[in-house]
Amino acid sequence: MEFGKRLKEIRTCLNISQKELSEKTRLTLRTIQRIENNEVKPSLHSIKVISEALEIESSELIEKSDIKPYEFNLTLKITDMNQFLNDLKTLVKTHWKTILIIVLVIYLFTSYTDIKSGIMDAWSGK
Repeated sequence: MEFGKRLKEIRTCLNISQKELSEKTRLTLRTIQRIENNEVKPSLHSIKVISEALEIESSELIEKSDIKPYEFNLTLKITDMNQFLNDLKTLVKTHWKTILIIVLVIYLFTSYTDIKSGIMDAWSGK
């Protein structure tokens, strides 16, 4: 069951109106409505004050499936692959020196120990 539905069910069982809950929690009436309609996910603070106002444990409101501390959504749409490739070519043509320097610096950092040992070997005549 979704958080909003559980909240509404518990609130109505306790005969508390949305307005009364709003006053007890100091959350706006619109916020309570949006939470119950699942338009927004409540913050941890909201969950805490709601559970205190209803005199229940916050775990009664939250199911493990509702807890999503991190959400990551990556949507990449390339509508015209030819345009993308042309833009990439233009970028490389205009900034090839910068790209080359970045690649060289990365190579030097990743190969630092090999380069250092090679220099030391050459210096000592091995």
